[in-house]
Amino acid sequence: MNEIERKFLVLNDSYKAESFLEKRITQGYLSSQPERTVRVRIKGDKGYITIKGKSNASGTTRMEWEKEITLAEAEQLLAICEEGVIDKTRYEVKVGKHTFEVDEFYGDNKGLIIAEVELDDENEAFEKPEWLGQEVTGDVRYYNAYLSNKPFTAW
Repeated sequence: MNEIERKFLVLNDSYKAESFLEKRITQGYLSSQPERTVRVRIKGDKGYITIKGKSNASGTTRMEWEKEITLAEAEQLLAICEEGVIDKTRYEVKVGKHTFEVDEFYGDNKGLIIAEVELDDENEAFEKPEWLGQEVTGDVRYYNAYLSNKPFTAW
C-alpha cells in the first residue's frame, strides 16, 4: 500500500510527442490535511477515491489506498469537496522501463507542469528524459492537495 515516487518540474512540452496516453483529470479533496488526504478524482470516464498518509522525511514514500467508484458517485463527492478543484491533463510517457505521469495544470494552476515517476525502491535508478527539470520531491508546494488551497498562480 506504499507509494514511492519522485516529482520533477518539466522544461518543455516535448513529452507530448512521446506520450502514449492522455486523459483529463478533475479532482477535489474531502480532506487536504497532510497527515491524511482524501481525494476524489474523475479521470476520463472513471471515478476514484484515494486516501494518502503523510510522506516520509524525504517526501518519496507514503501510504496510498485507492478504489474505483462510479462516475456518479465521484460527481456527487466532488460537489462536497473543499474549495479549490484541480483541473489537469495527464500524459503518460514511457522512458526506459518506467512510465512518467506528466500533469499539465489549468485554471489557477495554469503554467505548472509536473512529472512523477513511481519506483519500487527509493534508491531505484531510472532514465531521465531531456525534458525533465528540477526535482521537487518532498516540496509540499507541489502536492496537489496544497495546490488546491494555494494555487501556483498565487505564488
